[in-house]
Amino acid sequence: MTDSSLVLYGQTIAYTCYAIVIILVIAWFGFVVTRKGKGNKVSKTLFYSFVTMLVILGVSLHIVTFNTIPWVSMDLDRKNIQADQVFDITMENHQFILPQEKFVINCGEKVMFNVTSNDLTYGFGLFRKDNSMMFQMQVVPGHVNDILWEFNENGIYTIRSTEYSGPKGHQMIIKDVVHVIGCE
Repeated sequence: MTDSSLVLYGQTIAYTCYAIVIILVIAWFGFVVTRKGKGNKVSKTLFYSFVTMLVILGVSLHIVTFNTIPWVSMDLDRKNIQADQVFDITMENHQFILPQEKFVINCGEKVMFNVTSNDLTYGFGLFRKDNSMMFQMQVVPGHVNDILWEFNENGIYTIRSTEYSGPKGHQMIIKDVVHVIGCE
């Protein structure tokens, strides 16, 4: 599974370039139609060629980046995937109730985080050492709240609530609880 920070970086560059091209085309069009003189018309052929190019580029960009989202392929085939480990986590009274003190995950394992809330809507997120988020989900009482993830990089991760659940919600952090080992 591709690391989500790499995907975010790549998509940021691709979509920024795409947005700049769109802005430049609109600026060019605006300049041409508002300048004084007899040359203030835009050729229909040229204009529609640019619009067609932008549509093709935009659709192509979406098609190319669609499968780079790390969890998409796993979610599409989820019914056929067996988790190597399942961690049942409960959230209640602004606290995480973990089944064990530390989660040790071997490289390449598919892990199911099955999270239940007994009172409020919380968030469940896994964060890297640099505080960037690896993944997150909303945890709603009375619903199935689980996420399947494959770990392909060594690391020590922190669990945090990512949803506002009242003034006590900011303290819902368990540092260095997920340990991924065995990757080269």
